[in-house]
Amino acid sequence: MKWFMLIVMLVLSGPTWAGEARPLADDPVVEARLKRLAVELRCLVCQNQTLADSDAPLAEDLRREVRGMIVKDMSDEEIIDFLVSRYGDFVLYRPPLKATTTLLWVGPFVLLVGGGIALVVALRRRGRKVEEVVITDDEHRRVEQLLSQGVKRP
Repeated sequence: MKWFMLIVMLVLSGPTWAGEARPLADDPVVEARLKRLAVELRCLVCQNQTLADSDAPLAEDLRREVRGMIVKDMSDEEIIDFLVSRYGDFVLYRPPLKATTTLLWVGPFVLLVGGGIALVVALRRRGRKVEEVVITDDEHRRVEQLLSQGVKRP
């Protein structure tokens, strides 16, 4: 019975030893800057996630590197400039409007306008194909005669 009570006490005392997870950096200001920067940077592996959202090992390395630059007292602009010089504009989640990224920014609007034009052209062509058929008096009488006879049931 003593062993049972000892085991129960040890199991129930577990939560009292547990503590809150500590951030990787002891300085909350550094972590806040890291979070702000990580939202603006793209994970190079995932490509559709920010650095803050990604769990990829490379994303962890980049966050660690950015945290180190923050600790070295580099400004946000210096950090972003360093990463852009190293990885290109692709590392930015919202790349700037440049000659090399024009298609990225303008492309969706071009596709939307092109789709609208294609829709208008298709509808106009379809309208031209519809012809109005004139029914003669003989055809009209024949239809009335068939309808008046009704459908015979077996």
